[in-house]
Amino acid sequence: MKIKLVKSPIGRQKTHKKTVKALGFKKLGQVLEKEDNPQIRGMIKQVAYMLEIEE
Repeated sequence: MKIKLVKSPIGRQKTHKKTVKALGFKKLGQVLEKEDNPQIRGMIKQVAYMLEIEE
């Protein structure tokens, strides 16, 4: 699955910032390809309002 960071984590909750970093994002607009598993799904669900998801 492809995920893209479309909103900045600046000013968000600490846990959400850490989740974005744990997913591997370093800058806005970055696209990452991740395997589909329950751990990644949970992280994406927590910060879904900042991401665009493409299956």
